Amino acid sequence: MLTPLIAGNWKMNTTIHEGVDLVLKLRELLKGADNAEILIAPPFTHIYHLSPLIADSPMRLCAQNIFWEKSGAYTGEISGEMLKSAGCHHVIIGHSERREHFKETDEVINKKVIAAIRDGLKPIVCVGETLEEREKGKTISKVKLQVKKALYGLGGGALRDITIAYEPIWAIGTGKVATPQEAEEVHNALRELLHELYEKESLKNTRIIYGGSVKPDSIDQLMSQPNIDGALVGGASLKAEDFARIVRFLPR
Repeated sequence: MLTPLIAGNWKMNTTIHEGVDLVLKLRELLKGADNAEILIAPPFTHIYHLSPLIADSPMRLCAQNIFWEKSGAYTGEISGEMLKSAGCHHVIIGHSERREHFKETDEVINKKVIAAIRDGLKPIVCVGETLEEREKGKTISKVKLQVKKALYGLGGGALRDITIAYEPIWAIGTGKVATPQEAEEVHNALRELLHELYEKESLKNTRIIYGGSVKPDSIDQLMSQPNIDGALVGGASLKAEDFARIVRFLPR
């Protein structure tokens, strides 16, 4: 059985001082937590400051984005090597907010996934459908195509370091959550797709996690589903008590 992954995406929230306060609270609340791999994804400005504070805790650092080049004249971008040197282990790629606000295409996301693996980071690749696409019955076809394009050109060996995050766009920041059954249907379809594309042995560590207004009162039911391997948490990750409760979800 895969170790679940619970990741907190802070997005563009908290000053460095506020981020330090949040981490110190989480250190206390998460002492001894060993039922899941725990990630926090603070703003770039925080990463180096928080790295020593979580060194002896269950938490690890995750970046919110990456650029595909190692260095160069790319004002405002950040490379995988920079993120690694600051203390990151994982990176979120293809979040719907990046796709919508910054017009990131599937091709751009594929380049970022390849760069992350090249630079020794573990990608969390986000996919998800709009409300209109769900209502038209296009959910499965949409997320399958996103996964295929994100992983294009990658061999099975890369899958051991990749996590897929299913985040229905209509649920992000809205307070709406896909029912456990709706989420499980998509996760199962994505699992089947990965088995079509890659050898089973290369997928033994590949997790598919759920995101989209995950809260303490929804995590237990979500994690009871056989194909949900964790959660990508947004707003609730900014509240230490809420995030700690999500991390300590009731086992299946």
